[in-house]
Amino acid sequence: MSEVSGAALSVEQLIQTQPSGVPRQPVTDSDSRPGERWAPGAAEVGFDELLVPSPRTNHRITRRLERPRDLLARYSRCARLIDAAVAALGAALAVRVRFGTVPDVYLLLPVLLPATWVTLAWLYRTYEHRFVGAGVEEFHRLTRAGLILFATVAIVAYSLNGNFPRTLALMSVPFAVLGSMAGRCLLRIGLRRSRAAGRGLHRTLVVGRSDAAVALIEQLRHTENSLHHAIVPVGVCLPGEEVSPSHVHDVPVVGTPSDVLAAVEYTAADAVAVVSQPDLSGHALRRLSWALEDRGVELLLSPGIVEVAGPRLSIRPLAGMSLLHLERPRLRGTRRAMKVAFDYSATLVLLLLLGPLMLALALAVRLTSPGPALFRQTRVGTDGREFTVYKFRSMVTDAEARLRELADADEGNGVLFKIRNDPRVTPIGRVLRKYSLDELPQLLNVLRGTMSLVGPRPPLPSEVAGYSPTEIRRLRVRPGMTGLWQVSGRSDLTWEESLRLDLRYVDNWSLALDLSILWRTVRAVTQGSGAY
Repeated sequence: MSEVSGAALSVEQLIQTQPSGVPRQPVTDSDSRPGERWAPGAAEVGFDELLVPSPRTNHRITRRLERPRDLLARYSRCARLIDAAVAALGAALAVRVRFGTVPDVYLLLPVLLPATWVTLAWLYRTYEHRFVGAGVEEFHRLTRAGLILFATVAIVAYSLNGNFPRTLALMSVPFAVLGSMAGRCLLRIGLRRSRAAGRGLHRTLVVGRSDAAVALIEQLRHTENSLHHAIVPVGVCLPGEEVSPSHVHDVPVVGTPSDVLAAVEYTAADAVAVVSQPDLSGHALRRLSWALEDRGVELLLSPGIVEVAGPRLSIRPLAGMSLLHLERPRLRGTRRAMKVAFDYSATLVLLLLLGPLMLALALAVRLTSPGPALFRQTRVGTDGREFTVYKFRSMVTDAEARLRELADADEGNGVLFKIRNDPRVTPIGRVLRKYSLDELPQLLNVLRGTMSLVGPRPPLPSEVAGYSPTEIRRLRVRPGMTGLWQVSGRSDLTWEESLRLDLRYVDNWSLALDLSILWRTVRAVTQGSGAY
């Protein structure tokens, strides 16, 4: 079987065709024993048991591995217990701090507050499997439930004519909400570890045209996507009129769209993803959903829209049809004011906390190499306006002059010049770059309004001069000190990957997304991976 590799492969190259002499046969409902049906290439390739079990181990492995719904059910149970515990602890601490000795009348508060908080979290569907474990929607709903909890406690305090101290609400409610969010973060760490060990993964059968199947499998096989969403492709059903392959990206082809039900049984799939398949639409798709429902298998439909976050999508019923509505990105108005307010307040706090460290780093740069402590460079910001960015100097002062002689050693992504062991970098500069400490002076840029804490990477004017209309879209928001590119690989990313992440941020910005990126930035910076 031929092996094809390379950075830019066509769909035909990404599909490994079946060798001559081995006919491609779709999986059918033959009279063979369950678990012993034949699939193309099964005899030639030793598949990973987790992803594609052999016919002999199919049912054994299905019994052994934990199902996704069981893993998420345990996540939801733990979330309820954590929510109740932190609410009870918050109420007890608030009463203790306020009164010293706990009056008898307030002994019920550590019982009533957890019950109310868990009920509100349930009403806002924070325990539903579709929202837990990935994305920011879970935290959105927790925040909204927390606001209602605060309002509920405030109304109770008002109705008691001042006999209920407001300090109890001010202390117990934020403790409960923040404690629940911290608990969800810990649960997600455990969830990712379980998925990394192969437990609770959605074994997914991909159905559709080869080009659409290749695009979906590329995304699903990505490690981050697999751990966040637990979707692992285990088989592909391609239209019969297309090229007859045995594998698509190492995922076996197990039939055509008409063989979906048999393929589900063979691969032990618990989800079917339909992408760009005209034969499966309308009534045919409806009948398939009924058949999958009877088998306890989920049906996933790809609308063909990429890099669009869930909050921008909604379903609008019309004349018995379901139309997908795509909202425009909101980059102005109240949402922008919220982002600016958050940037300024958080930056002031960071400057107060990190001010001594920044002064120490500036002194270290001056003492270890000749030249100024700060490096100034022209970058391009919102709507193409140029500004001066500040960084701690991590290179020798004549670094720009020596750039031409190092052109042949470029290890960058084709747009950015990068060398892993750049001789122009000073000893202290290597430490600054590894942990992104050289970017701390950009807090001054945030205060000046030319940058944000989170956003696309600020490009050079020379880069912008060669931008296409698609790439220009990166300049619709303020550039950031960190962003999706920072927490997704940093300098190890290709230009296409960096651009895709920046455009995803521009199209799907939210304050919750900013907070998520800032949280992930701490981990990326402390690990120091992808920075040079």
